Amino acid sequence: MKPILASQMTEATPVGSELLETARRLSGIFAERASAFDEGDRFVSENYAVLKEAGLVAAAVPSELGGVGAEIGELCDMLRILAHGCSSTALAFAMHTHQVAIPAWRWRHQKVAAVEPLLKRVAAENLILLSSGGSDWIAGSGSAEKVEGGYRINARKVFTSGAEAGDILMTGAIHRAEDGSEAVIHFGASMKAPEVKVVETWRALGMRGTGSNDVAIEGLFVPDSAVGFSRTARRWHPVFQIIATIAFPLIYAVYVGVAESARDIAIGLAKKKPINAHAVELAGRMDTALRGAQMAHRSMVEAAERNEPGAESVNDVMIGRSLVARHGLEAVELAMELAGGAGFYRTNGLERRFRDMQGARFHPLQSGPQAQYAGAMALGQPVDEIF
Repeated sequence: MKPILASQMTEATPVGSELLETARRLSGIFAERASAFDEGDRFVSENYAVLKEAGLVAAAVPSELGGVGAEIGELCDMLRILAHGCSSTALAFAMHTHQVAIPAWRWRHQKVAAVEPLLKRVAAENLILLSSGGSDWIAGSGSAEKVEGGYRINARKVFTSGAEAGDILMTGAIHRAEDGSEAVIHFGASMKAPEVKVVETWRALGMRGTGSNDVAIEGLFVPDSAVGFSRTARRWHPVFQIIATIAFPLIYAVYVGVAESARDIAIGLAKKKPINAHAVELAGRMDTALRGAQMAHRSMVEAAERNEPGAESVNDVMIGRSLVARHGLEAVELAMELAGGAGFYRTNGLERRFRDMQGARFHPLQSGPQAQYAGAMALGQPVDEIF
């Protein structure tokens, strides 16, 4: 498998076409392994080795900094296609991809020079960046004790997808000042540091190969110079508006891919039986639901492509996120019904997609906070503390 290198690109070679052709090839490879990872609760480490070899680790790094230079729509298509082969690989890799795409966006659109060394390292060293899911959402988690020259960090970060393969955990912790105020400091923690350990906790309904284990941080020293930024805990910050606008189209591209592959499996199984009016109706309802998920996801991408992160883009992306989840879940449920008893067998792969799709329920903003956020926006109310 030849890697995609920025130096090999020409003006006549669109980044998207090369990237997606590579994703299709890898998806076929990953499909052959997916059930083994799922049944054994094993992290997809072999697939990460292939992703590195193919050059996709640097897909979101700007070409000027040694990467592929893919834009968000192309990255979404890459992840959606990978999900057809292995949902877990695609979702875990989406967490790395968005952690690269966010500083890449800031470098490209806000001229933030401070992120350049990290982006260059990702491209040159094939670094894997980790995200700790809900632990590092708006509220923050863990403690950051102020000590001479920096902070002493203690934290337990859950849902750290790809933890086993990670090089740097992009995370944060809460510093409580003497006056009672709380600020979240953000930093990168080396996964090779002795104070940082992976705790195997990931035994889940679906997405079993993501290796979304806990990461325990015990007494890690973070110097003042390594703090990327600081923000008020439990309130939206402009950087988190960027994060939400860019990350969630990438993450939910995976769930669109899961629903698409479930649909394809169900159609294949249904065609092996006599087709009656009920099957025709189920197929029509399934494709309608799937189209709803695809259209909702497209709206998420369009919100990100405006390159104007703020409360409005967060609202647009999160409305799309809820609609992708709702319609995607409906599509896989109908796929199970259309397939009939055959869909219940593991060997056909449909029940795994059904389980993997359930993960779409749990990423922020979940249905309650998302509705509150959208309602507050509609009524002109503050959204700073809705998450």
